[in-house]
Amino acid sequence: MEILLSLLLGISLSAATGFRIFVPPLVMSIAAQGGHLELAPGFGWMATEAALLMFAAATVLEVGAYYIPWVDDLLDIVASPVAVVAGILATASVTGEMSPLLQWSLAILAGGTAAGLVQGMTDVVRLTSTVATGGVANPAVSTIELVSSTGLALLAIALPLLTGILVIALLVYAVTRLRGVFRRSA
Repeated sequence: MEILLSLLLGISLSAATGFRIFVPPLVMSIAAQGGHLELAPGFGWMATEAALLMFAAATVLEVGAYYIPWVDDLLDIVASPVAVVAGILATASVTGEMSPLLQWSLAILAGGTAAGLVQGMTDVVRLTSTVATGGVANPAVSTIELVSSTGLALLAIALPLLTGILVIALLVYAVTRLRGVFRRSA
């Protein structure tokens, strides 16, 4: 059961990195320092003051950049592969009670996929917003993404079972809907 909870926690944190790359590690660092999150062996550095300051600075820069018109669209190009890597690391950092092969395999498959799917969906939303409004609505999209990333990371740490199940269900729903949209347009 402990492995399942840590995997659901990792998937939820990875999904949160799909919204904002540095917000979940910042939340994780704060939670680990406060004793609310146990990190896997080798990831103790995330609970240090230096890591907290680094994640805080990176978060401020990332969040601020998403409020600059057209820069936000360029960031999404870079953020997509980086979000997958961040998702993999987020899952690996909380799934330590297993062999390293299983830990990293699950991190790549589950964490990378969750982060990639969420990042892909945010790319579609931002592109649609840019085309439909000329970028005027993008700050609202950025705010929703920030709130989603922060809320999801906090919920994942507080209620990993419920949040993990909800995230998986939402990802399956989103993939099913997107497949339907692509089939209709083809």
